[in-house]
Amino acid sequence: MTVLLTGFEPFGGSATNPSWEAVSLVAARREEVVAVELPCAFDASLPALRAAIERHRPDVVVCVGQAGGRADVTPERVAINLVDARIPDNAGAQPVDVPVVEGGPAAYFTSLPVKAAVAAIRAANLPGSVSHTAGTYVCNQVFYGLMHLLATDFPGLRGGFVHVPSSPDQVPDGGPSLPVEQSAAALNAVVDTVLSVREDLTVSAGTLN
Repeated sequence: MTVLLTGFEPFGGSATNPSWEAVSLVAARREEVVAVELPCAFDASLPALRAAIERHRPDVVVCVGQAGGRADVTPERVAINLVDARIPDNAGAQPVDVPVVEGGPAAYFTSLPVKAAVAAIRAANLPGSVSHTAGTYVCNQVFYGLMHLLATDFPGLRGGFVHVPSSPDQVPDGGPSLPVEQSAAALNAVVDTVLSVREDLTVSAGTLN
């Protein structure tokens, strides 16, 4: 089986993006994993994702992005059909209150076993938790766009999204972060899980707010 991992180019003034660094490490160590870097730009991200799927014909797609302010690696549960950009993307675009896909469903749920993935991350002594929001920036756009592609053009293909924390060099003042090597180890556990698990765990991963 082939797993396509995607990460993003740096954005928001940062010189690096731990999502791309982490997926690159995983791909370098696993023959069944291919890594593709996506542009952090609304107009270009989904065409690049489609091109990667058409080129590599994977069995599973896991898109990965950076979530500044989070301390855990967080498999995402749901993508919403909304773009509301707090900052411009790398092409200078800043769309507000527009759908990812005009006329598309309000939301898509991941087709990956996110609770089992979190259990595997924690079993590796790494921080992990299920997230119920992928934001409203390019990460959510890619997550929603991926799930829409799977629902419409690539039946049978499974996919989802995972956020990794900032790397320590990005938060020198001591905010939440995780070394890229540890983010890569967590993603490795995610890959193991999605290749071996179809039915997710029936355990609570909900939140009160």
